[in-house]
Amino acid sequence: MRRGDYAAAWRISDRVLNERVRSGVVCYDWPRHLQFIWRGEPLEGKRLFIRCYHGMGDTLQFVRLLALPKLRAAEITVWAQPKLMKVLQTVRGIDRLLPLHDGEPDVDYDMDIELMELPHAMHLELSDLPGPMPYIYVPAPAASKSHNRRIGVCWSAGDWRRERSVSAELLSPLSQVPNVRWFSLQYPPAPCPLPAAPVACRDIDELAVRIRLLDLVITVDTMTAHLAGALGVPVWLLLDSDPDWRWMMDRDDSPWYPSMHLFRQRTPGDWSEVIDDVRNALENRATPMPCIRSTGYRAS
Repeated sequence: MRRGDYAAAWRISDRVLNERVRSGVVCYDWPRHLQFIWRGEPLEGKRLFIRCYHGMGDTLQFVRLLALPKLRAAEITVWAQPKLMKVLQTVRGIDRLLPLHDGEPDVDYDMDIELMELPHAMHLELSDLPGPMPYIYVPAPAASKSHNRRIGVCWSAGDWRRERSVSAELLSPLSQVPNVRWFSLQYPPAPCPLPAAPVACRDIDELAVRIRLLDLVITVDTMTAHLAGALGVPVWLLLDSDPDWRWMMDRDDSPWYPSMHLFRQRTPGDWSEVIDDVRNALENRATPMPCIRSTGYRAS
């Protein structure tokens, strides 16, 4: 997957799935994010029930697949995190959207599958990406004109993988970049190490509106990165030396998000080099800030 050889990955996944089905492994008592749902059946023409058992960032990234023509489902019901209900309402391909809860869903369907099993089920190819962009639309009021660039920053990824987070002190050199007005995009809110405007977002809907008003988002690998990318807002993603498979290897762009630029650690654990690269890019404007918000996409 890191090499981009998805076909080889699906051949391995097919073997693992076949063995799992033959052995009759039961996983219903496992934590939800470890459960496997799909048993290899074809999806075409089925009423699908999509379970979103992973993180909110994962949901934001993979819901785009529901609009791809190769899915060919008859109907799609998505059972997603309640905090994402409003932003997911604009995603194409969803016929019914229901809030996830601890019980079982009261809905009829032919087949269910966990959202992150869809790439395997569809035998996704890099050529299928990114799909129609942006695929989440959030209306935002017009931003006031300013000579300063409006840049949002998110530096902490929480406790899931601490190595993804940048210490607040290391961000301080960015405060010296001229003609920038900083905004904190940390969610949940936290004190910002930069002289940022206080924009403590109460929920993800408000966070999405804030992002739409910005010229650029600078963030570590977290939900904020996926939300900005899904909205088509320019986003610079800061990656540690051993990032997740979705960011691949040895490239500074992402097939998932055309508006994204990747800044990678060259030395494990050393974020100072990454912050220097970001600062130089901001000062020299050497790194493009693509924006794909002018596609005319609106919620259907």
